[in-house]
Amino acid sequence: MEILSAFWSTFIAHFLTVLYIVDFIIALTIIFLERKNPSATLAWIMVLFLLPVAGIILYLLFSQNIARKKIFRLSRFEEQTIENALKEQIDEIDSGRFVFTNRESRQWRDMIRLNQKYGKAYFTQDNRIKVITDGESMHESLLKDIRSARSTINMMYFIIKNDYVGKEVIRALTEKAKQGVEVRLLIDAIGGRQILDYVVSDLREAGGQVFFFFPPRFKFLKFVNTKLNYRNHRKIVVIDGKIGYIGGFNIGKEYVGHKKKFGFWRDTHLRLTGSGVQDLNARFIMDWRFASKERLVVSEAYYSEVEQHGTTGIQIVSSGPDANREEIKRAYMKMIATATRSVFLQTPYFVPDDSLYESLKMASQSGVDVRIMIPCMPDHMFVYWATYSYVGELIQSGVRVFIYDNGFLHAKTIMVDGEVASIGSANFDRRSFRLNFEANAFIYDGQEVRELEGIFEEDMALCHELTQELYDKRSLMIKFKESIARLLSDLL
Repeated sequence: MEILSAFWSTFIAHFLTVLYIVDFIIALTIIFLERKNPSATLAWIMVLFLLPVAGIILYLLFSQNIARKKIFRLSRFEEQTIENALKEQIDEIDSGRFVFTNRESRQWRDMIRLNQKYGKAYFTQDNRIKVITDGESMHESLLKDIRSARSTINMMYFIIKNDYVGKEVIRALTEKAKQGVEVRLLIDAIGGRQILDYVVSDLREAGGQVFFFFPPRFKFLKFVNTKLNYRNHRKIVVIDGKIGYIGGFNIGKEYVGHKKKFGFWRDTHLRLTGSGVQDLNARFIMDWRFASKERLVVSEAYYSEVEQHGTTGIQIVSSGPDANREEIKRAYMKMIATATRSVFLQTPYFVPDDSLYESLKMASQSGVDVRIMIPCMPDHMFVYWATYSYVGELIQSGVRVFIYDNGFLHAKTIMVDGEVASIGSANFDRRSFRLNFEANAFIYDGQEVRELEGIFEEDMALCHELTQELYDKRSLMIKFKESIARLLSDLL
């Protein structure tokens, strides 16, 4: 018995020694090779040494750096075509030869230039948009356009559920594939984990193509995935190259307000017609080529025939962890820094980095009317309490914070000065800026942006305001939750 006890004591001592050596090696890797920001580095080191076994597992699952990997490859011809088109447009704007269709686009031409140069985003201004804010309308509109498709349906979603809503969409796609329409469905492997082969077998048999973004190594172990922390969070649909969708809605019963836990689902999506659809299609094609290996040509998306529908200026800006550029965050910062009258922001997750946080403080302290709207309930507990902590501090700088009480707020919108807005998949948090693949539409049109501000004000009637007095009355338990969540905010 004593020999056995001695054996286990020695084994445990050696095991712990090896464990801490591994932790130490990982810590050195994080510090010297991965070049994470200091707060993220410290957060990972804390997790590794406080939870040595769990820390190693979490690191292997969540902390791979793919910023140096060329995921979305363009041919030399494609790169040259896109660069030439952007350069020609920039030169026209700089020289004064470019004719803007509305005052707001002309007023915000420096931001348009930022998105052109930094975000590689072409500016189009013959667009018409329809804003959709409830799930039932979104579902009906999408199904109607799918059923009217004549040539192609390109669809990419973070989440598609295997419930009656998801099945109805997949059945509609299957019917169009049977009619000879080219159907391409791209789903994030984690968000679409309910979509097993049997769920889309009829669609594939009908000729539709279905692929998953960053699929797991083991087919039936969805979470055994070396890219678990990097998700394709985009929601893009392009039908016949003429109708586009982009925004925050996924596909499932909770997104149409039929899940008791969340109640009414308040989100924001765009239905888009005009040349901006080409840019949505180009984004889809690049993601599709990576996941499916099908050699679609990006330039075909740019030069297909499109009907002019309106005068709304739009840029489609995308970002992802394959580069350290954070294009959408940079555009948000430009909007906030340029604001002179108002910044209205809706987001389910508010975990900004220091640069955005200080931008919002500075705007408010400069007399800009800054309002932030967040949900009244969590769907991710740690993120919710981190959100509560960050907005609580902003109140001291004059920012007004509203808690949406009419269900779950999932909209990702920002409107500035009644002139420019952004709607898309990117939340106002570090995960969206650094770890997720995202896409947003930046809108330059006073009439449309004022409509969005009107929707925001209607939502305010369904909120209660988080005042300094209310925030100061929070319990000790809430303060504890905030502190832990804030400490881990770089890992959320």
